[in-house]
Amino acid sequence: MKKVYSSAAEALDGVLHDGMLIAAGGFGLCGIPELLIDAIADSGVKDLTVASNNAGVDDFGLGKLLATRQVKKMMSSYVGENAEFMRQYLSGELELEFNPQGTLAERMRAGGAGIPGFYTKTGVGTQIAEGKEVKTFDGEEYILERGIFADLSIVKAWKADTTGNCIFRKTARNFNPPAAMCGKVCVMEVEEIVEPGQLDADAIHLPGIYVHRIIQGKHEKRIEQRTTRPRPAA
Repeated sequence: MKKVYSSAAEALDGVLHDGMLIAAGGFGLCGIPELLIDAIADSGVKDLTVASNNAGVDDFGLGKLLATRQVKKMMSSYVGENAEFMRQYLSGELELEFNPQGTLAERMRAGGAGIPGFYTKTGVGTQIAEGKEVKTFDGEEYILERGIFADLSIVKAWKADTTGNCIFRKTARNFNPPAAMCGKVCVMEVEEIVEPGQLDADAIHLPGIYVHRIIQGKHEKRIEQRTTRPRPAA
């Protein structure tokens, strides 16, 4: 089965539809599928629900989809770097489902493993627990969280072979593996594509069985916040 496509638009052809649930890898601007996000913006698809750690910044990453009003709901952990996100949420234009960061990652991983729900202590006794089933195990309360089963996963890796086996680079791995696992269709963008057998089997972070379509491209890899210290006087 062909997995390598020539462009993000080609790789997403026939996959996008209004009202779909998309799981997106990345953490801040690190390891985000920026080329696929741009292609989604260009497609005009709307009423999206997006599960992602955050929504990028105002002019980059998932922030672009907020700017074009293509997202109706975010399932996120952190939204503090995006002024448009805040404006839409406070004005009632955007639905928001807050998730503790580890819970969001596990919801994605659970979906990829075919697990419809799991119990966790995280969020017990807080606003996170409102409306959720509570169960007691060994005298401790746990809340039920649902696995995420996305229509589409969009992720970014460093290297992949043509069958989809891939390696993520350092902290850019972040949410990408669980996001990739939970989608009915997973589209991955990479910096380099190699032939099968060229990647060390023991170094594979995500097996190709989870990946359906691959594109190679050049990435801006913008730094979200650059902090430096003054250069010492000579």
